[in-house]
Formats: sequence, C-alpha cells, structure tokens
Amino acid sequence: MINWRGISFKLHPLFVLLMLLALAMGQWLGIVTLFAIVLLHELGHLFMALRFGWTIREVKLLPFGGVLEVEEAGAVPAREEAWVAIAGPAQNALLALIAWLAGSVGWVETAWAHDFIKANALILLFNLLPIMPLDGGKLAQVWMCLRIPYHRVLLWSTRLSLFFSAAVVLYSFVPLLQGGVLQMNTLAVGVFLCASNWTYRRNVPFVFLRFLVHRARRSEGRISGGTLAQPIVVSEQRQPSEVVKLLMKERYHLVYVMKQGRIQKVVPEGQMVDRFLNTLTNGHADLRFFM
Repeated sequence: MINWRGISFKLHPLFVLLMLLALAMGQWLGIVTLFAIVLLHELGHLFMALRFGWTIREVKLLPFGGVLEVEEAGAVPAREEAWVAIAGPAQNALLALIAWLAGSVGWVETAWAHDFIKANALILLFNLLPIMPLDGGKLAQVWMCLRIPYHRVLLWSTRLSLFFSAAVVLYSFVPLLQGGVLQMNTLAVGVFLCASNWTYRRNVPFVFLRFLVHRARRSEGRISGGTLAQPIVVSEQRQPSEVVKLLMKERYHLVYVMKQGRIQKVVPEGQMVDRFLNTLTNGHADLRFFM
C-alpha cells in the first residue's frame, strides 16, 4: 500500500492473483505493462476528481482499471461524475495515440507499439461496458440520474450491471464451443463483477441513505444560488419513506401534499428528508423498504 497526499493506493487481490499467474508463466513484461496502463488509467480519474475538489480516500487498482473511494459518493453533481468517468478511457486513448506515433517514427519497435495499442484499446472498450464499477456503468448511472428518481437509478443500475456481468462470464466459455480453451482471465473478472454487483445490490439501502444524508447540504447550495424547483405531488397518506424515493439527484423538489384534490401544504424536500431520517432514528422505519 502506498499513501500520497492522504490517498491510499492499493492492489485488489484479484490483480495480485493475475500478476502472480503471469509471473509464473514468465510474462513479467506483459504484467508490468498492464500495471502501468491501469495505473495511468486510474490517475486520469484521480486528477480529474481532485480538479473538482473531491475528497479521495482510497484508490484500488483492478486488472481492468480501478475504483476511487470518494467521501462525497452520491452527493457530487452528475456532470462532474461524467467527466471523472470519461477521464480514465481518455487516458487509454491518449496512450494508444502516443504509442502509434512512437512506432511510426521508429522510437519503439512496431510489434511492441501494436501490442501496447491493443492492450489500451481492450481496457478502454471493456471499461465502457455498462457495469458498475466500470466507467460505462457510471456513465449509465449519470444518464439515468437525469431522467428518473435516484432510488430507481440505484436499482436499475445494479440489475443492468448483473446482467452484463453474467454476459462476461458466459463469454469466457465461448472458446470452448469453438474447440479452444476456457478464458480464465475473463471468467475471473466476470465472476468478480457478478459478486461485486450482487453485494452492491444488497447495499442499495445504505447507499441511498448516504445520498439522503448528503442531500441537505447540496439543497442549501442550490437554494442560495437560485434554482428552479420540480414539484412532487403526493396524497396525504403517503409516508416520508415513500416520498424520498421520488427524489431526483439533479433536481430540487417541493412536495405538494394533496387532500381531496386540493393542495393541503407545500413541504420543501429538506423537511421531508428530515422527517424520514427522524423516523429512521426513532426506529419507525425499515431500510429494507428500499430494496
């Protein structure tokens, strides 16, 4: 583990396992190249996140990229999330371009440049799959955040991620149908993604709770800067735990409580969130409602 400016850099056990297997097979140059590509990919995410002022606790490196542990998870604007997600694949595109130029002018061997470009292209394309925590999964979340309530975003992103993770596992068996051998690396990554997203699905209530806790601070910032409110219309029988599920991440809401077809009262979203959190603190709400 390495610490830099209070940020911990760690290798995921899956990456360590693949590195040991590669070294055992004498492919040390390939694993060193992969490590450098993955590190530069993740540094692209890191520097873009720091540029937006995010608080980064940890950077965990995986064979296909990495994961940033962010203090403000669920509270940062979707626009910033999109730029941070794009910064990683952009690094791979830049590295591939540099390798192509270096190979063209003879600074490096053409064969090495070709392999380096291919490795960057594979990592770039794989990271664009709509699977969390890959960059494509994060971009899919951003796209959904602009259209549907955040609670539904969490549920649908986990379902989408599980579907495509299972597809990666099945893809590893394709060579067997063609008389080849099982793609162990692809299988290991696919199983990891399935397990990771299954765990994430179980943790959706806690992820959503963290979103609500950070919601008040973001709402205050929007109000002070001036913002248009999007109404949420509910009947007086609706519980706060049901209403907060209708909040959109990129909108500020006023909740219109209706009774017999007339507006009974208008409640700012902050008050509604506080009511839910108070019922949760007093033991009158169950987080399993958000599964």
